[in-house]
Amino acid sequence: MNLGFRINRALTCASILAALVAAPCASAAVDVAGIKFEDTAKVGNQDLKLNGAGVRYKAIFKVYAAGLYLSEKKTTVPDILAAPGAKRLQLVMLRDVGNEEFGRSFMEGIQKNSEKAERAKLINQLLKFGELFASIPEIKKGDVLTTDWIPGSGTVLQLNGKKISDVIPDQLFYTVFLKIWLGEKPPDAKLKRLLTGEKQDEPAKSNY
Repeated sequence: MNLGFRINRALTCASILAALVAAPCASAAVDVAGIKFEDTAKVGNQDLKLNGAGVRYKAIFKVYAAGLYLSEKKTTVPDILAAPGAKRLQLVMLRDVGNEEFGRSFMEGIQKNSEKAERAKLINQLLKFGELFASIPEIKKGDVLTTDWIPGSGTVLQLNGKKISDVIPDQLFYTVFLKIWLGEKPPDAKLKRLLTGEKQDEPAKSNY
């Protein structure tokens, strides 16, 4: 093997190694009950980070996996609700749920975790939100419900990547919506802690 060949081969190997080192790492994912939540998500024109993720239990049953994305990680409910920029709450169903049951659980969560004055300001938007589930015959295992807050636009709800409602413009609506899981009376206290960034461990069963 001549010297020139060895030099060329060394340079080639060095170039490959440099490219591998410089290449961006694939986005990590968090596994929640077999559901993968990517470490990052793009909402509007903003890159978000996974703040926390966990499972919603009802008695002994897994209902859905939930992941919360923010522009930067926050560990307290007030900081999460006040965080600037885009936000995303993503639910991935782990069982079939009837539309009436699903919609009722959301509305009950809003009732328990928001102030009367807040609901009064949002009455028309809350009525439309409650009605939209009537257009969905059933929420099935594997379905993905994504609720995004996009500054300058509003709340966008999508089921399996398709919009299921008009944009809801009031930011207060998104705050009230998030408080279903982050308020004083969430449906699953363990899930609340996980969404605020608590490290994953063995899932705890909810008393709700």
